[in-house]
Amino acid sequence: MTPRPSTTTTTRPPATTARLFFVDNLRVFLTVLVVLHHVAITYGNIPLWFYTEPAQDPTGGLLDLFVVLNQTFFMGLFFLLAGYFVPGAADRRGPRSFVRERLVRLGAPLLLFLLLLRPLAMAPAHADMLAADPELSYWMLYVFGIDPGPMWFVEVLLVMSLVYVVVRGLRERRASVLEAGAARDASRPADSEPLHWFVPVVLFAVGLAVVTFVWRFAFPAPYWPVVGLPSPGYLPQYAALFTVGVFAYRRNWLMRLPNSAGWGGPTMAVAGLVALGAAVAVLGVDSLTPGGWQVLVQLLAETLFSMGVVVTLLVLFRRLCNRSNRFLGFLSDNAFAVYVLHALVLVALGLALSGWEASALAKFAGTAALAVPLCWVVAAAVRSLPGARRIL
Repeated sequence: MTPRPSTTTTTRPPATTARLFFVDNLRVFLTVLVVLHHVAITYGNIPLWFYTEPAQDPTGGLLDLFVVLNQTFFMGLFFLLAGYFVPGAADRRGPRSFVRERLVRLGAPLLLFLLLLRPLAMAPAHADMLAADPELSYWMLYVFGIDPGPMWFVEVLLVMSLVYVVVRGLRERRASVLEAGAARDASRPADSEPLHWFVPVVLFAVGLAVVTFVWRFAFPAPYWPVVGLPSPGYLPQYAALFTVGVFAYRRNWLMRLPNSAGWGGPTMAVAGLVALGAAVAVLGVDSLTPGGWQVLVQLLAETLFSMGVVVTLLVLFRRLCNRSNRFLGFLSDNAFAVYVLHALVLVALGLALSGWEASALAKFAGTAALAVPLCWVVAAAVRSLPGARRIL
C-alpha cells in the first residue's frame, strides 16, 4: 500500500516513503461498516440482501435510518481511498502490468463470487422460490439471476481503474506531442504545505449535488439488473471521489489536510444532517420525486453531510489512528477478504439465529457482535489456503 518512487521515469512526482497506516485503519473501519450495513438490512425494512427477516417492531426504522445515512458516504469514501493508490501503482508497474494486476486482484475475486459464493449466499432465497414453484429450475435461477451482490464495488472499481489507464495514456500521448519531452508533473507538495480546503469542499459538494440531481432525473431506476448496482443514484459521487483520490495522491491532499478540518468537517456534517432532516420533514415524499426542486434541496443537504463526514474521518484517523501493531495489521491484511466473504457469514448467522425472538434492534446488535469477529476469522482461514493471498 505504501507509494514508492517510480523506477521507470523521471517525470513522475516523488512518492512518500511513509506508510499511511491511518488509511489502512480507515479501510478496516469502513469494512466493519459494510458488515454492519448488511446486518441492518437483514433485520430492517429494506429487503435488498440475500437473507432478510423484515422488522416486526418500530426499532426496524432505526436500522433503516442507519442504512440510509451510511449509504450517503461510506462507499464514496471507499472509492476515494481506492483512487488514491491507483496513480502510484500505475507509476511502479506501468500501464500493462497495472491492468494485469487489477484483473487479478479485482477481476478474479469478482468471478469467484459470481460463480461460487453467490449461489451459496442465495441458496435460502432459491429454496423459498423453488418451494413456491417446484417447476422452477435452479440452474435457470443460477444463470439468469447473475448479480454481483456486494461485489458491485469491485466491479465498478475495476472499470474505473481501466478508465484511468485509458485517460492517462491519452494525456501522456498528448503531453509528448505538446511538451516535447518536458517534465509533465510538478513536484509533489510537502506535508507541511498549506491546503485551503473548506471553500473547495463546499463548492465540490454543491457541484456534486447538482450533477447527482441531473443524473437521477435521467436515470431514476433504483437498481440496475445484470450489472447488479444497488445504488446507481450514487454513481456520480463514486466517480467524483475516485477522481479526488487520484488528485489527492498527486497533490498530497491527505497529509496536507489541516488538523483544523477536524472541526470544520463535523460542523459541515452536522449542518448537512440538520438541513437534511428539515428537508425530509418539510418536503416529505416530494423530496424523493426525481426532477423536482425538492430533490435538489435534499441532495444539497445530503451531499454537505456526506462530504463533512468524509473530511472528519480522514482527519480523525490521521490524527488518532496513524499507527499499526500485530492486531491492526491482522485486521488490515484481511479486510478485503472480509469484504468478499462476509455475505456467506451473514447468511449463515441469519439462518442459525432465525429462531431467536427479539426486536429488530436486539437481533442486529447480537448478530453484529458475532458477525464482525467471525468475518475476520473466516477471512484469515481462507487466506491461509495455497494461492488465496494472490487474489485476497
